[in-house]
Amino acid sequence: MNQLQEKYNKELAKDLKEKLGIKNANAVPKLSKIVLNMGVRDVLSDKKNLEKAREILTQIAGQKPRTVKAKKSIATFKLREGDEIALMATLRGKRMYDFYQRLTSIVFPRIRDFRGVSNKSFDGKGNYTLGFAESTVFPEIDASKVDRVQGLEISFVTTAKNNEEGIALLTALGMPFVK
Repeated sequence: MNQLQEKYNKELAKDLKEKLGIKNANAVPKLSKIVLNMGVRDVLSDKKNLEKAREILTQIAGQKPRTVKAKKSIATFKLREGDEIALMATLRGKRMYDFYQRLTSIVFPRIRDFRGVSNKSFDGKGNYTLGFAESTVFPEIDASKVDRVQGLEISFVTTAKNNEEGIALLTALGMPFVK
């Protein structure tokens, strides 16, 4: 079991239960999954871009991402329904906690002028979304081999009922929010 997962099970769940005033131990919020999403630029003009992005996301997530297809056609973008336009990977269990620990302890300190992440990106139900302009901040990615900079979106799905519980959970797990 991961160190972060053990710490959550032994200490953090009890602290959250007291802090939030929750009586039932099963009602304490927890991280249920992390979704990595990468929209691929210029995939319609060159299909190799999708394969390059798949390699990058596979290295970041530690598992093969699935391809996302367009839901509807948009003529101005020359996009047709069913075109492959993005990649998505869902992390659960051990991989989820490993990724979260790498993100908070390795990736965030590598970002220049990093002062913390905004706490305004919650959806009202305790889920948090974070975006990176480029995926080269991850240590798995060799920046010299990347010819096209790709963005990356990370969504943290929790069992929290509201934003306050979500903030408390992610802060307890080590997410560096702006003060």
